[in-house]
This record gives sequence, structure tokens and C-alpha cells, in this order.
Amino acid sequence: MAIVRQLPVSFQTSFSNSTSYPENLIHRGTSTYPTALKAYRKRLDDVSPKLLLHSETHAEVPIIDLCSELGNKIQGRYVNTTAKLTSVLGIESRPNPAAATQNDIVATKRDPKCRFIYFYGPHSRARLRATRDILSQILTCHQVMPAYLDFMFVFGSQSEPRDLRFSGFREQTALWDPPRGQAVTDLGRSGRQYQLCYNLKCVTLKAKNEEDPSLTEWSIRQAAIHHQFDVVYGTTLWIVTTGHSDLENRFRELTGKDGRPEDKSFDTLEECFRSSLSAHLLYCHWSTEEWRWYIGWIEEVMDEKTFGAVFSPTHRQYKPHHIQDLQQWEDKTNEVIMVLEANVEVMRSLRDFYTAIFKKRDFPNALKDECMDDLHGFAAQIDSMIYDLRMQIARAVLFVKITNDRKELVKTHLQTQATERMERLNRNMEREAIVMRIITFVTLIYLPATFVSTFFSTDIIKYQSQTGDAPGEGTFSKAAMNRWIQVTLPLTVLTLLFAWSFLKLSERWRTNQESPRAIPKQQPAKATSGSPTGGLLPTYLRYKKAQLGVSIREKTFWKV
Repeated sequence: MAIVRQLPVSFQTSFSNSTSYPENLIHRGTSTYPTALKAYRKRLDDVSPKLLLHSETHAEVPIIDLCSELGNKIQGRYVNTTAKLTSVLGIESRPNPAAATQNDIVATKRDPKCRFIYFYGPHSRARLRATRDILSQILTCHQVMPAYLDFMFVFGSQSEPRDLRFSGFREQTALWDPPRGQAVTDLGRSGRQYQLCYNLKCVTLKAKNEEDPSLTEWSIRQAAIHHQFDVVYGTTLWIVTTGHSDLENRFRELTGKDGRPEDKSFDTLEECFRSSLSAHLLYCHWSTEEWRWYIGWIEEVMDEKTFGAVFSPTHRQYKPHHIQDLQQWEDKTNEVIMVLEANVEVMRSLRDFYTAIFKKRDFPNALKDECMDDLHGFAAQIDSMIYDLRMQIARAVLFVKITNDRKELVKTHLQTQATERMERLNRNMEREAIVMRIITFVTLIYLPATFVSTFFSTDIIKYQSQTGDAPGEGTFSKAAMNRWIQVTLPLTVLTLLFAWSFLKLSERWRTNQESPRAIPKQQPAKATSGSPTGGLLPTYLRYKKAQLGVSIREKTFWKV
């Protein structure tokens, strides 16, 4: 029969109000004052519909307990309901013998030496397979610092990766001796602990395309990690949130039967601390994988796309979309640089935290004496991974410079093509101008003869006899001459007037388009009780706005 352990009233109150997480947390510090906790809860309320499931139908939260009261055997369970969750956590609500109308929150077992809780989704852009109640109870039971929510908010249902540029490292330390925090000794919590939360990113190959490497699919994935360590009892907590289950499998391998003994031993405080360092290294190593091959893939694709700009004949035709394509790949490389630098900063912060905590006066001397070599080894491995990432960053930075140079070369080819088109156009216009000169010259030669021929073809002057006699010296018709003048001169005048009117209308329309619009006169509005100046201020503001628009248009006109 399980032993029932009474819990402090403050913890019972906090767990009973788990739905109000993080406002129900017991520990309060400078970063967890009520206003900040209220803001965290509001943000959680806003993102929950896309972050978490609405029902427990498809919920699944793996919880792995190591070295529990039942023995050293690994206990892995998948929690899909709040009832099963309370059973796994060993937290129950039972009637109070002294007050039948009240229930007490009691513990039926102590926390295991190491607990691993994993939140994940079917893929990186889907909701996490947990409900709001399950999440709130887990975070409340372990009094998780609210800053971890910032790292969880990047997950959930989304069409595109969200907050890829967000990275951080947060810590909360309470090592005072005697403890100032809330101690729950029946659960194996001394109140002297530290909490860490940070996120790391890795890249994975989703689908490879042998025919066209540019169509190969890669995915940059994030992992949000929370860690607690009790410096008295050695109890360890890990909460990991990702879009896939790969880190869960790696943790099982780390602590499984094929794992190293020092990575899965929790008999003493020192062994618990060493195993926690191994888990940190596991996550850091995960974030360094595949980046070399991802950058190599980008280099391969870019070399193929820009090979023609460097080595092919200059007569190859380029289009503006080539510049856009190169810019997209340059953006991908800059994204790699940003992510790798973020990983480097997180690893450096993690190393500095453990280096600094060993220098604290309240940190247990047993850990300082027994685990100093482990700390040095941990820092050395972190430095090695940072060095490797720095080399990849330098490689990516150099490639960005090469890509930018080749993009400028493509722009030069585009400008050269435009210049060549202009030269061809000028040559065509020159030939057309020569042809027009020839036509004009020929027209000028034949125009008098054409006019005379047209004029003599009328009835004004006739050389043929109507009686069939031989042509004489010709006859002149004054009436025909008058009719010709009466028709020709008015038509000529009308044609000139029409052309002149069309020219003036065109000039006026162009002037109206270029000149500023007149400011309409505004009737002064009646002054209201809250506006002593009435309608003068709005009119003045509209006038200044119109005046500013005029000055901008004038500058643009003269600039053009």
C-alpha cells in the first residue's frame, strides 16, 4: 500500500489552482512578480488554441522516471489524461478527515531521481500532443519557472516556422542554506535548487532529390529544454519540447541498457550531477549535427546556379528573376549564420553558468570536490562544439560574400544586356532615320509635281475639247476656281484649328497633372467644449499635409 505523504498548504493551494499557471507559483522573485505572471498567463491563454490540443483524444505525453521508489528500472509511460497524469506524478486529492467538505492534496510517492517529460507534436508545425490541463498540472507540480513558456510559444499550429530568430538562456538559482524557498521534503525537494531553460536548433534532411539538388528539402528544428537540479537530494527534472520525437529516443539511448554507467547512475548526489551534465552535452551535440552538410548543399546549389555568370560566355541571357533567386539563397545562408551564432551563445551561457555556480558559496562542497574534473571535461566538450560551429559560421560568412559578388556579376551581365539592347535600338533608329530622310527628299521632289497634277486634273483649266476637236490652248473656269478655293481654304483652316486645339488641351491636361491640387476652402467648424480652437487646427493640419505633398511632388518632378 502506498504511503500517503502530507504536502505543505502552499503547495496544495498552488496545485489546486493549476489552471491559473503561472500565477499560482509559490516561488516569487524579481522576474516573477504578479504583473509579469499575469502577462505570462494572458499570453498562454492567447496561444493555447494553436499551441495545444482542445481535447484529450489524441493527447500523448511521454514521461520517463529513473531510479524511483520502485527501483532503478526505467519506467516509461504515455500520459493522455489528467487522471493518468496524477497517478504518474503521485499527486492525489483525498477527503480531509477533519473537514469532510474539504479535500487535501497528498503525495503517494516521492519524485524519482531523474524524470524526463517530453512534449512533442506530429511535426514541427502542428499542435503539441497535450492539453492545457495536462501542461498546467505538470508545470505546477514541478514549479517550473514561467520563462520556459517563452520557449514553448514557438511551437504549435503554423504555416511557416515561427520565431526562428528567437533564442535565449534563462536561469533561476535558489541555493541558500538554510533554504529560503518552499521545501517539500516528502517529494524529495529541499528548496535548494537551480532551474535552467534554453533552446537550441538543428537542421535535418527531409527529402533528397537526386535529379535536381535545389529541390532537396531541409528543415531547421527547435528544441526547448528545461532542467531542474536539487543540490541536496540530487533529484533531476528534464522537460523537453520539440516538433518530433528524436530527442526522446536519444535520451532513452543515453539512459538505456547500452548507455554508459556514468550517464545513468543516480545513487549519489555526485552521480546525479554527472548524469545531468551528460544530458546537456546530448542536447548540445544534437544542435551541431548536419550543419556541415546543409551548408555544403547550399554551396552546391549556388555554384550550379552561378556557374554561368563566372565561366559561361557573356552572351547568355539573364532575367531579373535570376537576381531574386540568388537573393533567396543568400537569405538562407544568412539564416544559417544567425541560427549557428544563437546556438553558440546558448552553449557559452550554459558553460559559464556551471563555471560560475561552482564558485558560489552556497553550492555544496561535496559537488565542488568530487565533480570539478567533470565540470572541466564538460566545459572542454562545450568549447569543442563551439569551435566547430564557429568554423561553420566562418564558412557561411565567406560564402555569403562569394554569393554577393556573383550576384553583382549577374547584375553587371543584366546591365550589359540592357546596354546591348539600347545599342541595337539606336542602330535601328539610325537606319530608320536615314530611310525617313530619303522618303522626305523624294516627297519634296515629287510634291510640286503632285500638287500641279492634282490641280490640273480639276475643271479649273481644261485642254480637251468637249466637241472632240483637237486640244487647244486650254480654257480657264473662274467658277471652278472659286469652288476649289471655297472648299480647300476652310478645310485647311479647320484642320489647323483642330490640331491647335488638341495641342492646347494636351498641354493643359499635362499642366494639371504636374501642378499641385488646390486646397479646398474649409468652413470653420464650431468650437466644442474639448477643442478651444474649433476647426482651425484640423484645417491647418490638412493644409500642412497638402503643402508637404506638394513639396514632395516638386522634388520628385525635378529629380526625374
